[in-house]
Amino acid sequence: MTTPFGGPARTAPGLPNLPTPPTGWPVGSYATYEEAQRAVDHLADSDFPVRDVTIVGVDLMLVERVIGRLTWGRVLVSGAASGAWFGLFVGLLLSLFSPAGTSFGPILVGLASGIVFGLVFAAVGYGATRGRRDFTSASQMVAGRYDVLCQPRNAEKARELLAKLAMGTKPV
Repeated sequence: MTTPFGGPARTAPGLPNLPTPPTGWPVGSYATYEEAQRAVDHLADSDFPVRDVTIVGVDLMLVERVIGRLTWGRVLVSGAASGAWFGLFVGLLLSLFSPAGTSFGPILVGLASGIVFGLVFAAVGYGATRGRRDFTSASQMVAGRYDVLCQPRNAEKARELLAKLAMGTKPV
């Protein structure tokens, strides 16, 4: 197996190289990832062999949270800003290779042309949507619940420790 960059894939020892369904017995089920993580952390703090534990997200869904409205003003300002950063970078690179007396010329030319190209590309991209997507958003993959699985050899011990966590008692 190789990575997208052509090198050999590196996985943790003992983990399969190909995607495989998780194995083990359910020892806990939680509404949020934070709760499942806290449960596994509790097992680790109790000197439990956590290599036998897996957190599995069940009922996956893609959640797209709308951040704000997209207007021509926001599109153009964003395009100009990103173009300015790229132009400034190119201008700084060009100034390294220019004669010592004209070091600001390439920076200003790079900055100005970056702003212009950023504005043009942002306007063309936004104009092509023709108002079909006038908002910005962030997407996130979340699960309906998070199950904690454990290999059978230690599942009963894990259940006992997680039951003590749920009751709020300290492990002995």
